[in-house]
Amino acid sequence: MDHAPQLIQERSAPPATLVIFGASGDLTRRKLLPAVENLARHGRLPDQFALVGVARTPMSDAQFAESALGGRSLAEKRQLAGGVRYVAGGYDDPETYKLLAETLDELDAVRGTAGNRLFYLSTPAGAFEPVINGLAGAGLNQPREGSFSRLVIEKPYGRDLATARELDGVVHSAFEEHQVFRIDHYLGKDTVQNVLALRFANSIFQPIWDRSWVDHVQITVAETLGVGTRGGFYENAGAMRDIVQNHVLQVLALALMEPPASFEAEGLRNEKVKLLQAIRLPTDRDIADAAVRGQYTRGGTREELMAGYREEVGVDPLSRTETYAAMRLNVDNWRWAGVPFYVRTGKRLPARLTEVALQFQRPPHLPIPTDQLTGLDADALILRIQPNEGISLRFGAKVPGHSFRVRTASMEFSYDQTFVEESPEAYERLLLDALIGDASLFIRSDEVQQCWRIVDPIIEHWAKDNSPIPTYEAASWGPTDADRLIGRNGRKWRNAA
Repeated sequence: MDHAPQLIQERSAPPATLVIFGASGDLTRRKLLPAVENLARHGRLPDQFALVGVARTPMSDAQFAESALGGRSLAEKRQLAGGVRYVAGGYDDPETYKLLAETLDELDAVRGTAGNRLFYLSTPAGAFEPVINGLAGAGLNQPREGSFSRLVIEKPYGRDLATARELDGVVHSAFEEHQVFRIDHYLGKDTVQNVLALRFANSIFQPIWDRSWVDHVQITVAETLGVGTRGGFYENAGAMRDIVQNHVLQVLALALMEPPASFEAEGLRNEKVKLLQAIRLPTDRDIADAAVRGQYTRGGTREELMAGYREEVGVDPLSRTETYAAMRLNVDNWRWAGVPFYVRTGKRLPARLTEVALQFQRPPHLPIPTDQLTGLDADALILRIQPNEGISLRFGAKVPGHSFRVRTASMEFSYDQTFVEESPEAYERLLLDALIGDASLFIRSDEVQQCWRIVDPIIEHWAKDNSPIPTYEAASWGPTDADRLIGRNGRKWRNAA
């Protein structure tokens, strides 16, 4: 009898039209069009696929097709040829949506896209409401029987809890929640999803993944770049809104949530919401001890001197916007009660990295004399999300030689060295999921609201605080207040060399 393993069926999109609002913008050019190209190159798109761009910029079908396919290989050009359209018009103009509806009907007829539509809002947040209202006004929010109509929304999803709820009201006036796919590209990274694989595909980690063994957890999202040309945007966002409210809290939820009953979308998202609900909100009086902000100033070397934040293009010379944020969070549930969680993010830090580090309790009794311990750190499990994607397990080991000396060693797992498979780009994975209808890696309405519930009190406290914003030199690891935040109980940040 043949016992050869059954091959896993590769996922591919159904017949559909992808409609990108903001088709002439930077995100479309840098991320979305290359994602479509890669999906086509890997055979994930059917012949019955079409691409429609919508924007204010005047452009013909041929010009948009050239911008979308100009640098693509002959195979992708051949697959998408004849299936690329462009609709020029204002987002608040009903004629735009009338023309879009006619274009979609034509593609159904000549391309066989079966009435399936995925609308991607790659626009500034101010355009979300007119686009959603325009789609509803043209009846494009309601799919025909047997077809789908879905909406993908980029961040920022509101500026706070109140505006997120207002946006939800607009969205839900036109689309049901199951039609809505709120995107956070971090969740499309294989290494973020590997947090789930590490936790739930391996029984050896489950007994130590709780308060009995874990001393504390650190989550770091560090960037070496400044704000660049995004100064105007960043002035209205800051590190807390731009990174903590979404990327950091999403990674934290995946790392700390309870095992789901299944890997179906609702099972995963239910457990994430439960974890976020269990995070204790600091009172206004406690925020000074539980949260730290900072803003980078000029720094670096004489050969490479980096401008301070207030010197960047589009930034107020008296700006009080934070480019660094750190918090201590507590989770009030059975698994994590009493364990502090330290999260931080910042721009112009010395290294680019995203990692989750679980530091374990030290042994209750160490019979080895102190002079035989040479640089012995606490045991730790480090999940490296980027760069050098992989996992490190840090532990104590005997140093070779006649003396009994112990120092820290580690076992390393590297994605690059272990797997030969090509890792898809985050947007490639998420676009395919949205076309298929798999919402596992997208953010549900109540998740968004829970994340704003956590960061809103801190943002409001900082807005009312008139004291000078702490600063840190570019290419340093942040303000000294952050070291004091974690150092109160003898702990310290994991700073890469």
